[in-house]
Amino acid sequence: MRRALLLAGVGMLGATVARAETDPAAVLATYADIAHAMYDDALTGAEALQAAIADLTADPSEATLAAARDAWLAARVPYQQTEAYRFGNVLVDDWEGRVNAWPLDEGLIDYVDETVYGSESDENRLYSANVIANETLVFGGETIDASVITKELLADVLQEADNIEANVATGYHAIEFLLWGQDLNGTGPGAGARPHTDFDTDACTGGHCERRVAYLETAADLLVDDLDEMVALWADGGEARLAVTEVPPEQGLTAIVTGLGSLSYGELAGERMQLGLMLHDPEEEHDCFSDNTHNSHAYDQRGMVAVYTGLYERTDGTVVSGPSLSDLVAEADPALDEAVRAALDATTVAMAAMVATAEGGMAYDQMIGEGNTEGNQIVQTVIDRLVDQAHGFEQVAQALDLSLIEFEGSDSLDNPDAVFE
Repeated sequence: MRRALLLAGVGMLGATVARAETDPAAVLATYADIAHAMYDDALTGAEALQAAIADLTADPSEATLAAARDAWLAARVPYQQTEAYRFGNVLVDDWEGRVNAWPLDEGLIDYVDETVYGSESDENRLYSANVIANETLVFGGETIDASVITKELLADVLQEADNIEANVATGYHAIEFLLWGQDLNGTGPGAGARPHTDFDTDACTGGHCERRVAYLETAADLLVDDLDEMVALWADGGEARLAVTEVPPEQGLTAIVTGLGSLSYGELAGERMQLGLMLHDPEEEHDCFSDNTHNSHAYDQRGMVAVYTGLYERTDGTVVSGPSLSDLVAEADPALDEAVRAALDATTVAMAAMVATAEGGMAYDQMIGEGNTEGNQIVQTVIDRLVDQAHGFEQVAQALDLSLIEFEGSDSLDNPDAVFE
């Protein structure tokens, strides 16, 4: 759902560009440079995860499983920052579902505890298909040969099979489920606790360990492939780069503001946070198997700060920077730039409090639990600051005369009664 913002203008951007020191083309070049750096860091993280998974499957142990989990957590750091490029860039939106789709019906992939998960769903015929345990799948009158777990099976056949978004077979969250298993603790303490022996073909637990190993390795290979593709799209001459740098400035700047506003408002404040808080439902938690949601949200915010300010610190400590959206706004309306920066800072502070709470022992799924007044308020404060931030981006669109901006919306924010209908 999109929340349309109709912003009337009379050519302010053209007038501003004529007298401003900051060239919008340079701002868009910085935006593309940061995108390339972020996705390149995400690719490096995915390659490290791929190597850690290879170590796990070659020698399953508590240590190699812990190392693979740590590699997954590290890989999330740069990737989550790239989400500021969603919503405003069609190529990113068309691609994103391969790597970060959620929530997922994990019973499609592997065994689940049916006392918690259930055994079937009226909305999804593949709800408990368990491809790891079954070499043949039948649905829609079609028989699928799943005897060999290949990239094509996961990406082309199972991903969003039956046109159901919850059939997630690839990406970070499929890998997360395989590394941690279900989190059976509800809004109580604890994450998923899959044993390393689920990958031990000699002392197998959970059954079908060879197929589970094949699935995990294949999903990791696909993640690397997909990120490699996106790095190329933002490289010099890449299609995503050209889509913002070889167009009229208004079009490129609209992409930036649309991404920032939509991630702040409808996606992060709404679908990822307000909805789960309203329902007190841990199934609405973004990184629900690993209990990493607090970090996932905080790095989304860091990415938005990087895009607005035109400054990104890479995972190796080097910095990519240049003329920024903030520079353009400061020249059009200095007070507005200060207000937007203050809103970004306030959100970052609220995120830091949420992260500190999680690291102190109250995980995100506990924070959103019913009756947890303290935790609920911590999450609500982040939501409120994200909404304030989104309103700032509305004003940015006005200041730069971007005449029609559509931010993603969410019933949880725009029509809360509909959530319970």
